[in-house]
Amino acid sequence: MNDRQRQLLDDFLLIENSQERLTAVVDRARRLPPLPSELRIDANRVQGCISQVWLVPELRDGRGHFRCDADGPLVKGLVAFLCAYFDGATRAEIVADETDPLDVLGLLPNLSPTRRNGLAAVRAAIGAFAARHA
Repeated sequence: MNDRQRQLLDDFLLIENSQERLTAVVDRARRLPPLPSELRIDANRVQGCISQVWLVPELRDGRGHFRCDADGPLVKGLVAFLCAYFDGATRAEIVADETDPLDVLGLLPNLSPTRRNGLAAVRAAIGAFAARHA
């Protein structure tokens, strides 16, 4: 985990109640612009999610950058947090990082098993992107 990732987690861990923390994660994502319709294509859909989730990874200067969207505010918030956590990390950092930032924040127990599986699919897609470009 790099310093930026630790700071992101620490900022949210200042919120003591996990339900309020989840609300803050969702509120943060509401300020993000929607993904343009030309990027909401099957090639960018994350397989394994019941909700529609789009992930657009790109590599710039050896670092991963991620844009995303989802069909619901809760899922968008959670996926956007995963993207923010890994955004700007090197490929090696992404591949080596075994941290589940949503677990660190204590958000997973509040989610259904299908939602947790979908988020694991997003995390796997981010890792696979980094591995392909390593």
